[in-house]
Amino acid sequence: MSDMTRPLRRYWTAGRPIERTAYLVGAVLMLWGAAHAVVFLLDDRPWAGPLSWRKPTTFGLSFGLTLISTAWVATTLPLAERTRRRLLGALTVACVVEVALVSLQAWRHVPSHFNMETPLNTVISQTLAAGGFALVTIYGTLTAVSFRANPAVSRSTRLAVRVGLVLLMAALGIGAAMIVRGVTAVYAGNPHLAYTTAGALKPAHAITLHAILVLPALVWLLSGTRWRESVRHRIVTVAATCYLVASFAVLLAVIR
Repeated sequence: MSDMTRPLRRYWTAGRPIERTAYLVGAVLMLWGAAHAVVFLLDDRPWAGPLSWRKPTTFGLSFGLTLISTAWVATTLPLAERTRRRLLGALTVACVVEVALVSLQAWRHVPSHFNMETPLNTVISQTLAAGGFALVTIYGTLTAVSFRANPAVSRSTRLAVRVGLVLLMAALGIGAAMIVRGVTAVYAGNPHLAYTTAGALKPAHAITLHAILVLPALVWLLSGTRWRESVRHRIVTVAATCYLVASFAVLLAVIR
């Protein structure tokens, strides 16, 4: 096990300042999400619904994990140093803003998304939506870079990263569709419908979002074996194919 954890420790000790910052902020966001899970247990709010503690909990955990995973994955991409700093810096800020605003609205006992009831709520809702589109730009760039030739990285790693980023882009597309559907319902005068119609896409959003963690983590697990790279690549190919099929099946199930 020490042989497998040594590369993870090296990501921190030998990591660039922006990468260590992303790891640290991601860990704080995960702790923030876990803290809100405790708040949920102590409070009487239901888990479901726009006023629950679920959103700051899941946003903290998901954004924290995704930020850490992305900073880790970015070490395998052929990025110019200035571009790396800008992309990871922007991503870190976006993650903090998204989690902070969702948490603020939870403590204010008002919905965070599709809430146009007051000028402040409108600004917060629009900022959250803008943050989502900023993430599309950041991850779109990372996805494009992942398809550049990079012989310094193993084929299994390149495959895991590419599929993980493509699925993450799909998750962001689903998130954008959720926003559009919700905002359309709000402006049509039916805010309740906004939460039910947008929320129906959450399972597809969730499974595609975390491929960027699952598939590279598989590569890390395989790095602890004595198997040849050709064997590792076949295993990752099968895993990536299964993940793609599962994601497509979940998407079909929620849009029917």
